[in-house]
Amino acid sequence: MTATRYSRFPFAALSVLAAACALGACTVGPDYRGAPAVAPDAARAASFVRTPAQGVTPARAPSQWWLALNDAQLNALIDAALAHNPDLRAAQARLRESRAQLQQQRAAELPKVGASAAAIRMRQPDLSALSSSSGDSGQSASSGRGPITFYTAGFDASWEIDLFGGTRRAVEAASEEAQAVDADLADTQVSLAAEVAQAYIDLRDEQQRLALAQRTAQLQEEMLTLTEQRRAGGTAAEVDVERLTTQVENTRSTITPLAAQVEISLDQLAVLTGKAPGALDAELATAQPLPVLPVSVAVSDPNTMLAQRPDIRAAERRLASSNAQIGEHVADFLPKLTLFGDLGFSAAEPGHLFRKSNFSWVGVPYLQWNVLDFGRTLGAVRGAEASRDEAEARYEKAVLAALQDANAALSRYGYQREHLVTLQKVQTSAERSATLMRQRYRAGASSLVDLLDTQRAEFLAQQNVVSGQADLLKDFVSLQKSLGLGWQTSQTAGTATPG
Repeated sequence: MTATRYSRFPFAALSVLAAACALGACTVGPDYRGAPAVAPDAARAASFVRTPAQGVTPARAPSQWWLALNDAQLNALIDAALAHNPDLRAAQARLRESRAQLQQQRAAELPKVGASAAAIRMRQPDLSALSSSSGDSGQSASSGRGPITFYTAGFDASWEIDLFGGTRRAVEAASEEAQAVDADLADTQVSLAAEVAQAYIDLRDEQQRLALAQRTAQLQEEMLTLTEQRRAGGTAAEVDVERLTTQVENTRSTITPLAAQVEISLDQLAVLTGKAPGALDAELATAQPLPVLPVSVAVSDPNTMLAQRPDIRAAERRLASSNAQIGEHVADFLPKLTLFGDLGFSAAEPGHLFRKSNFSWVGVPYLQWNVLDFGRTLGAVRGAEASRDEAEARYEKAVLAALQDANAALSRYGYQREHLVTLQKVQTSAERSATLMRQRYRAGASSLVDLLDTQRAEFLAQQNVVSGQADLLKDFVSLQKSLGLGWQTSQTAGTATPG
């Protein structure tokens, strides 16, 4: 074999190796086999453990669950929040950022090509003058040659051949991370819809209880006026007037904090929809009844819930991303082959620049292998493996937390329904007792103490029913959030679907 043939052999061998790896998709590192099974019996069950016996239908729940409450103002608020909320816009920006990073990683698989051009003007020293005898003082040194001009233009390129798939693993990791950020956006939408609904329910609850307190205070003031008239006529004692005065003031004392809380809820809803505090006062300040729950709530099975919860999808995608990063670091153990090339023209005159005789080129295959790095690469691989293990643990935690969240929400919803029925029975009884006692008091057949007791019980029962209705509605909202609903809407274009 001649020297020429030996000199060509390494480049030819490397070219064949690069082609073989490219065609065979040679990729180091572990392939992703999917997330581990977590609580498989619970995940595949036909229903949740804590599903109540009544008020729940085993069916796939609608994504826009708030429509079932039939409240136009609530629907408008959630639509406005999904369009203008700052947290949501920040999540959308993070998604765009992750997709841009994925684009950068994909571009790393392709050659880099650049263009350059230059015009160089320079003056060279006169070498003959420098070498002349220093003793010849009668002769003046030459002023040197005049300036010369040099023109050049060309293209250069470099391409790192992905022999062992390190770049492909980096692209894979960036792609999985982009999908995880996509799921983060969906999770933000789920939380935002629930937060708006709960703030709206709080507002209507506070308005209802405020109106009830004001109405009760007005009735008590009327009773106080009647008692004062009876005292003037000698049929009521001074102590009766004082007792009624105390009850009126106690009722009035509940009005001020409720009025303050109404304003706080109005400001909270304004900020959630991307507006300044006070912007929704004119629209929502008028008291309205609480939304009405549907007769039965659709609840899917655990497996469907796990598939549609964005936080679980984000955890699973980050597990896949961390798995790909292991291969990205393993590739650093192996050689890297980079191809360099340059095409150019150079001439002393601009008109002669692109003549064939002034054309030049160079091609360089550059093989680099970090044979001894004293454990740096091994440490990076071990770190990536630990990150993968952490991501797997976080995924398992997300699945278990989702199962717990859904079961707890179902349990609260079921028990709150029963509790509300009891509260409504207490309210009916208290109202009947108060009506009868007022009649007896006006007829002089009962004492003021008995009347005050029944009125306090009536007011407390009414307040408890309003709060119980609001709590049940908020438990309904929490249940929808625990099922992972609220992101598959027209405002969520661009988000990933469950895989």
